[in-house]
Amino acid sequence: MSVLLNITDLESGYGLVKVLTGVNLSIESGKSVVLLGVNGAGKTTLLKTIVGLIKATKGKIEFESEDITKLKPNKRIEKGISYMSELAIFPNLTIEENLELGGYFKDKVENKKRMELMFDHFPDLRKFRNKMAGSLSGGQRKMLGVAKAFMSNPKIVIMDEPSSGLSPKFVKKVIEVIKSFHDEYKTTMFIAEQNVSFLDIAEEVYVLDMGNITFRGSVSDLKSNEKLREAYFGVA
Repeated sequence: MSVLLNITDLESGYGLVKVLTGVNLSIESGKSVVLLGVNGAGKTTLLKTIVGLIKATKGKIEFESEDITKLKPNKRIEKGISYMSELAIFPNLTIEENLELGGYFKDKVENKKRMELMFDHFPDLRKFRNKMAGSLSGGQRKMLGVAKAFMSNPKIVIMDEPSSGLSPKFVKKVIEVIKSFHDEYKTTMFIAEQNVSFLDIAEEVYVLDMGNITFRGSVSDLKSNEKLREAYFGVA
């Protein structure tokens, strides 16, 4: 497999507050990768820096071997990077408008075909396509967020805590949906989470702590690490 996303010595933050202190990671094309970290570890900052919503102050971000560190967010999206924030959707737009935005840079005909494909995956969304997204339940919003993220037929989907605000039942459903999309479309996935349930779909795991990567390996490697096993699974 070729490396799709490569990050070297990345630093970023908010004004004078440095959050990322030299992050290094690489993601191979087609892989499903989970980034574990507690609240405040810097997960959201890392994802926003990758997609260009926060400027890198040091280091390099390469996508398909091209340096995109200084590219604007829209140019990164055009190259095949899709981002699902913790909120996932725009509540003041309809379901259909959210999906249209997800495929904004695509041809209108292709966009229409992709939308119908997403409705095939999520029949409830088709049924309520003209309803405001803010009227959906938490689980339905996440489903719309996933559909929106895949509207552009991206090369990589980057997700920020898709479990946020969901009951365990809906977390399980979201995991099933993400896995089915990954299996069907072979899309590279990079998912930031603190919910270890998402390890079920991880082919590789990174742990982010205090703005730096402290672990990289398989799920079994993680579970065999006594310190990390205790921190994330409560088992010494």
